[in-house]
Formats: sequence, C-alpha cells, structure tokens
Amino acid sequence: MREILHIQGGQCGNQIGAKFWEVICGEHGVDATGRYSGASAQQLERINVYYNEAGGGRYVPRAVLMDLEPGTMESIRAGPFGGIFRPDNFRRFSVL
Repeated sequence: MREILHIQGGQCGNQIGAKFWEVICGEHGVDATGRYSGASAQQLERINVYYNEAGGGRYVPRAVLMDLEPGTMESIRAGPFGGIFRPDNFRRFSVL
C-alpha cells in the first residue's frame, strides 16, 4: 500500500494546501467532519493513500501544517474543512 505524507509550510503553502484538501475530500466523498458521505464505492478505493482512518469512521488527513506565524493556520482551523485535521499536526516555529 502506498501512503503519502502531505507537508505544507508558510502562508502560501498552507493556503494552497487547504484548497488541496477540499478537492481531495470532494474526490473521496469525505465531508467537513471527516466522515465518508460519498455515493460511490470507487471513492473509497485507495482512500488510505491520503487519510488515516480514526475511531468512529472518521478520515483524518495525513498532513503536517507549518508556519512561523499562527494567522494562516488559525484561519484553516476556523475554515470549512479545519475540523478534519488533527490539532497536533499544526506546528508553529519561531525564528531565533
């Protein structure tokens, strides 16, 4: 089985990454809560390439979101698909 870890960093990377996950969720029939709500068995094929299946039938993106400032990541968390990410996958770094 193939698994992809999606790493997105910085303001631009996180904004593009957020849109990427909206598209991937649509393709696989995953709603904004991480639950499968699709209509085709084909949508579940290879869903584990991008997602880990968590308890309760939720699909969680295999992703790490990084930035130096919290603003972009906070807007992703508050956005329509922010609830699908694990909170500990948001990483903020500081410049020394």
